[in-house]
Amino acid sequence: MLKPTKLISATIFSMATLGLAQSAQAADTPQCEVNRPINIGGMTWESNLILAELESYILQKGYGCKTDILPTETLSAIAALERGDLDIKPEIWLNSERDPWEKAVATGKVKAIGSLFTGGEAWYIPKYTAEKYPDIKTPADLLKYKDKFKDPEDPSKGRIFGCPAGWSCEVVTNNLHKALKLQDDFNMYSPGTGAAQKAALMSAYKRKQDIAFYYWYPTPLVGSLELVELELPEHDEKTFACLTAIDCENPQPSAYPTTPVYTGINVEFSKQAPKLAEFLTKITLPVDVLDAALARMEETGDEASDIATWILKSHANTWTQWVPEDVAKRVQASL
Repeated sequence: MLKPTKLISATIFSMATLGLAQSAQAADTPQCEVNRPINIGGMTWESNLILAELESYILQKGYGCKTDILPTETLSAIAALERGDLDIKPEIWLNSERDPWEKAVATGKVKAIGSLFTGGEAWYIPKYTAEKYPDIKTPADLLKYKDKFKDPEDPSKGRIFGCPAGWSCEVVTNNLHKALKLQDDFNMYSPGTGAAQKAALMSAYKRKQDIAFYYWYPTPLVGSLELVELELPEHDEKTFACLTAIDCENPQPSAYPTTPVYTGINVEFSKQAPKLAEFLTKITLPVDVLDAALARMEETGDEASDIATWILKSHANTWTQWVPEDVAKRVQASL
């Protein structure tokens, strides 16, 4: 049996030990720089959704933040970012979003940071279509075969699958449709969502139907199908800038540029959370990692959150370069 003095000493020692443990635990628990959920734009294409989930997981587990991934589309996301309803827009494609994005930047309320990867856009036909009609080299060549690309809702015209409705690339595809003088013979069809666009194209491809369509890369669809890119006139920056504007008065054809893709961030949020902004600035995905992630998503049917977890587990050498060591350790411990 302990004597009273020894009992008191033991109690004090135990309390001190408990206090040290609690202090250590508190020190290991990060304090988010903002005391509210961080809103991330969940735009509906694969790479964006994967990035949104990656950012969300690291912000939660590494920085102790709460996050919400909010469903949105490209143009509405820019407006929401400017208003402050979104804090982060995971992907900014300046080639398609240039006009609305530059207007938003001019307000001083948003900015582009980092360099995620290099992307591109084009108009395509399947390789099997190109083999049947080898003289189809450009969009103008489609005019000779409009009956092969018949629009089921308007059989007197052909159909070109454009950009999903509400995406900024819809402005460019519509302007190119006019610039290439296709509107009398072809309808530019804008699917309701990115998922609807992909499903329609995959279904037509499997049935070996002749289709002409817009798409972007890197994506599982472009990577997995045998496609032929339709030739557009050489890219001209001034000409293409007009194509990105809703009110382009005299659209002229131009090829899409190959462009770096950035992260969009609300300026006020970046001021409130400089450490989080620094993390977002450092995010970059090597092409081989992104291609592997997109291929895995296509092959397995996994959700974007599952692919984000796979990247965190399988490609630590990539993402640990984005964050301080203590943040990386917390994220790794949570996996």
